[in-house]
Amino acid sequence: MSDTATTDRASYLADTHTGLPLPTEPVFASVEEDRRHRKQRLTAALRLFGKYGYGEGISGHISVRDPEHEDRFWVNPFGVSFSRVKVGDLILVDSRGRVVEGRHRVNPSAFVIHSAIHRLHPGATAAAHGHTPYSRALGALGRLLEPLDQESAAFYQDQVFYGDYEGPSISLEQGQDIARRMDGKRAVLLRHHGLITAGGTVDEAVHWFFTYEAAAQVQLLAAVGEARPMNHEQAMAARDGFGDRQLGWFSFQLLWDEIVHEQPDFLEE
Repeated sequence: MSDTATTDRASYLADTHTGLPLPTEPVFASVEEDRRHRKQRLTAALRLFGKYGYGEGISGHISVRDPEHEDRFWVNPFGVSFSRVKVGDLILVDSRGRVVEGRHRVNPSAFVIHSAIHRLHPGATAAAHGHTPYSRALGALGRLLEPLDQESAAFYQDQVFYGDYEGPSISLEQGQDIARRMDGKRAVLLRHHGLITAGGTVDEAVHWFFTYEAAAQVQLLAAVGEARPMNHEQAMAARDGFGDRQLGWFSFQLLWDEIVHEQPDFLEE
């Protein structure tokens, strides 16, 4: 946004890209503080997945890169319910798939997918993956999100479809192929599988996941009639606002407040 646009901004608009009164992300005095913050946000996101029915047995995982050891990432442990996981249950996984901190084992699918995403995409500090129903339905149809509304426009030209299903993602080659095809986009829809979203923080990545799943539901509902997508100019204007990364990060703070109030036990270390 130009300096002129900022100077001429109406008084009721905040001095942010969107004009919304959005705070900035926290800055930490130490790596330890940053790590604790990331782990707490990660566990909150997992509990929110549980609360909103995003669990599917052992499937689904959310990860965040360690702030000190960038070749390692924190992720939910294999076989622990989203609805029960606590900060103390998280595991730290290295580039070879070894659990270097934590008492649980790693889901092989979580390792091959998330390790490749974190390695190939420096901006993807966090990634969220789930087998949610509306995204799976959209993937089965081979359709990406259309800009039917403001929320779905957040992914306009910022999503990719991955159709090369080879069974459960447990091979390094398939994880690397998915990550390569992601190509810096914030979402990849996997045919016969599910959805992956990425972001510069856990907060952002998980907000995009929630938004994508809801937008997929809207698109499937709209299929009963003749939906009229936005044109290119409209979609770009909507993406400029609803796809704003600072807005994505802040939107998660409302979910954070919600889950801390309802399930504070997840903070136990």
